[in-house]
Amino acid sequence: MDDSSIGVRIRLFRGKTLTQRQLADQAGVSVDLVRKLEQGGRQTASIASLQKLARALDVDIADLIGKRAGVPSADPDSGIVAIRRALTPVDDLLGETNEEAAVSLDDGRRAVDYAWGAYWAGRYELLTSILPTGLTQLRATVHAARNGSVAEAKELLARMYWVTGCTLVHLGQTDPAFLAIRQALAAAEDGNDPLLLGTIRGSVAWQLLVQGRYDESRRVALRAAASLEPAGEVAPEHLSAYGSLVLLSATAAGRAQQVPEALSLVEAAEEIALRLGGDRRDYETYFGPSQVVMQTVDVNVSSERYPEALAAAKSMPADNGLPQSSRARHLTDTAVALTRTGQHRRALDTLLTAERVGGPDWLKYQSLPKRIVSELLDHDRRVPLRAFARRIGVST
Repeated sequence: MDDSSIGVRIRLFRGKTLTQRQLADQAGVSVDLVRKLEQGGRQTASIASLQKLARALDVDIADLIGKRAGVPSADPDSGIVAIRRALTPVDDLLGETNEEAAVSLDDGRRAVDYAWGAYWAGRYELLTSILPTGLTQLRATVHAARNGSVAEAKELLARMYWVTGCTLVHLGQTDPAFLAIRQALAAAEDGNDPLLLGTIRGSVAWQLLVQGRYDESRRVALRAAASLEPAGEVAPEHLSAYGSLVLLSATAAGRAQQVPEALSLVEAAEEIALRLGGDRRDYETYFGPSQVVMQTVDVNVSSERYPEALAAAKSMPADNGLPQSSRARHLTDTAVALTRTGQHRRALDTLLTAERVGGPDWLKYQSLPKRIVSELLDHDRRVPLRAFARRIGVST
């Protein structure tokens, strides 16, 4: 068995403290699942089961699935350590303002837009080189802002903190990611844009989802949605922000195995998407019919309703408006459902498409494709699969 497999990590974290049965009982999963994972009979499990196991072992799920990663660089001002330093300044304790680092609002806006463009293209390594400087500059811009420019400067800083938090999630750095999103929220609260504030609250809910705090995630998302619930006719961006929060609460309910509630919330989000009439990107968040289909598949995969997931995937519009990283993630979820229903060749074809869509940077920091490939190798040893496995670092 591969030394980097989930089963090996479970056995190492369990040590001599817990037996397989004790771990299963504490996690609320079957002892058969624990046994098969440790013995290599299964290479993966549902996200909900992995979160339960991680919680019972008192580790972060990123450590359990091997997602936590650094980004080595010759530049001392880039990488995860540099981002951590930018998130935890001590200028106030040193009596330094660093106003010479301030940039104009126009330059700050361009920097934020560039960072978000890189994020949605899955270029996480590029982001680790630009985020430390971006945070430092925009913090200085806020300090130098006067009168009418303060709110806009705060909103730009909020958006830069936000993209930093989202990037760190994909790099498996959940603790600094949560610090970043809370700082984004604090900055947005000093701005004048309720849609930005509501959407960042939704990003807090997303990070709670990643941490396995499903009930809190659902409640935060629903409360944020309630704060933006439209009264009569509203602008499309308002409807889009509201719909994305409803859809996020559906995803959280699905991860918590509250399937009826999740599907009901999906239906509510679908009605909002139909009112919009198409896919939109507002406040760095995508919402519309394509996103509804994507999250419907996610809800069904997370609850191990694989035939339903495949049926939902068929309704994805051919000209969908999803960004590269979301399209790749949707294809990966579809590949899970194909694998679990015995359609191994189609699963591989779908993963290869995800590789082309997401690009090498995106794939490098995703654990789910590696887990699927490990599972497929039990059924298929042909050259295409083994070549793909080697590309993404899975032992053959």
